[in-house]
Amino acid sequence: MRLSPAIVIGAFALAACGERDAAPTPAEKVSAEVKASDAVQMAPKVLTVGELRRVCQAGLAQVHGQEPAAVAVDGVENGVAHASWRAPVDGGRMRADCRVENDLIVWKPLDLPDATLVRWMNQSGDPVIRYVMDGDTITITQTLPNGTTEQAELAVPAEEEAR
Repeated sequence: MRLSPAIVIGAFALAACGERDAAPTPAEKVSAEVKASDAVQMAPKVLTVGELRRVCQAGLAQVHGQEPAAVAVDGVENGVAHASWRAPVDGGRMRADCRVENDLIVWKPLDLPDATLVRWMNQSGDPVIRYVMDGDTITITQTLPNGTTEQAELAVPAEEEAR
């Protein structure tokens, strides 16, 4: 008996149908959305004025080698904190502006003799400063242009923000 090619192909096709795994249902498909870990504190999208004051106080203290209590936030205007601290060399006052963009702290030195240096420190050769707030502790991570990182956990209690 001779089988036609159509019957042979049909027999193989029917045999293969029973061996396939069923396609996953929509409920079985893995979500492409990455969920945040409960172990990692995320920076808030919009900070309150008090939180902005605390984050800028911690960030500027870390960048300039000061204790957070030494950095006074003199005011906040349009999402920018105006800060000052005692200059370590001559005892005068150093001043800077600070703002927060997501988890980035961006600052600008003020009152410098060279006006070209009075700019926001967010260009490619500038250190990148990130923060994570967990209660009274603010962790500052500074990534330098050469790729090295420095990290510090600073205590900045809410009651210190009224300066």
